[in-house]
Amino acid sequence: MKITDYISNRTPLPVRVLQFGEGNFLRAFVDWIIHRMNQQLHFNGGVSVVQPIAQGMTDILDAQEGLYTLYLNGIKNGQAVSEHEVIDCIQRTVNPYKDGQAYLSEAENPDLRFIFSNTTEAGIAFSAEDRLTDTPPASFPGKLTALLYHRYRHFAGAADKGIIIIPCELIEKNGDTLRDILLKIATHWNLEPGFSQWLKAANYFCNTLVDRIVPGYPRNRIAEIHAELGYEDTLVVEGEQFHLWVIEGPAQAQAEFPADKAGLNVLFTDDLTPYRTRKVRILNGAHTVMVPVAYLYGEEAVRQTVEHPILGKYVRETLFEEIIPTLDLPAAELAQFAEDVIDRFRNPYIHHLLLSISLNSVSKFKTRVLPSLLTYVARQGNLPRRLVFSLAALVIFYRGRTGEVIIPLNDSPEYLDFFALVWGEWETTGDTQLLAEKVLKLTLAWEKDLSEIPGLTELLGEYISSIMTKGIETAGKESEIF
Repeated sequence: MKITDYISNRTPLPVRVLQFGEGNFLRAFVDWIIHRMNQQLHFNGGVSVVQPIAQGMTDILDAQEGLYTLYLNGIKNGQAVSEHEVIDCIQRTVNPYKDGQAYLSEAENPDLRFIFSNTTEAGIAFSAEDRLTDTPPASFPGKLTALLYHRYRHFAGAADKGIIIIPCELIEKNGDTLRDILLKIATHWNLEPGFSQWLKAANYFCNTLVDRIVPGYPRNRIAEIHAELGYEDTLVVEGEQFHLWVIEGPAQAQAEFPADKAGLNVLFTDDLTPYRTRKVRILNGAHTVMVPVAYLYGEEAVRQTVEHPILGKYVRETLFEEIIPTLDLPAAELAQFAEDVIDRFRNPYIHHLLLSISLNSVSKFKTRVLPSLLTYVARQGNLPRRLVFSLAALVIFYRGRTGEVIIPLNDSPEYLDFFALVWGEWETTGDTQLLAEKVLKLTLAWEKDLSEIPGLTELLGEYISSIMTKGIETAGKESEIF
């Protein structure tokens, strides 16, 4: 039996949402939220999905009439939970590469009120190659400009026919950036000034922060899942239980898209900067801090690390004693977010390898951990020892081997060349303090000379030397890090 046989007497929904992207994340996050709003709030919102690139999945969605099964797996209320449901809010799809007119016709829908997108971080970019006459323009902003221009002309610039646009791409100020690119395209295409005025006055571009791990299609377990479900579904998608959506926009957006009223972890704010900082420093920062320490200790995955009696304590103390004190949101809110992060790391349904997180660890340390280190020094007047210990482990990690084991480093060539050079010099001199000083003076990576921070060179050199001579477990215990 197919999923379309399993679901019968489906009630059609008016299409109020146009969605650019049919991939795993949007289906496990945005469409699930709309589905919940339809259930809890009678939102009555159907979704039309636009295929954003030439090779896509709209044909598969069409074959299943927009239906698919979502599994949410993870820690919920302190317990490991796996649950599933059929998501039914997708009403139709459109492939602009096959039917450009059908795509533009979506702009003529008087019920259309929202546009969501997830076209990857590279998707929100200006392309001078796009033309209004292209069917379709290649870039996502080009496609969106053509669509909104068609709507502007179809409804004669009516103010009430603007759209609430909520991008989910993982770039800072994604809504503002998308709006500015559309205005640039309008100028580049020599569109009448009234269109740009309508874009700014009648449309809302919201900045967002999205957070949910979505492993995607469970290829290795699909036969087992089909047996459990009792029907076939080629679009099964898996996500974690945790979800967070922070939307920075006008009150109008919250009034019309009241996801926060459906028992969902959706926050509306006039400034999402503190929430972005919280996520980067706590969630991403904890990942970056744990990787070199846990790897040198002999662990290989996130879950095993946080459940380890020594390493788990190290991660928790780093979060609560050295990262959270650098943030400005309410203490209880920060503590709860950190507990949620630890639960997410403990998720028994996700096997997250440390090496997969180690990609570009130098730049990750700079953006995710260094701000915590610098803020801690500024506020406390001393060094955050666990963060410095992590940096020492990272320096050793970038030696490229631990004992006889080769570490598969994956980073920019300039960083790999630098560490190969300084470790080569260390092999000759054995001068760990000089090694630490050169690492801290790498302004290419840190954008400042970190050796100017009082005591940092000495402490980093001490930790590197201790780990190299005694091993990370003994070094951590003797330094009272563990």
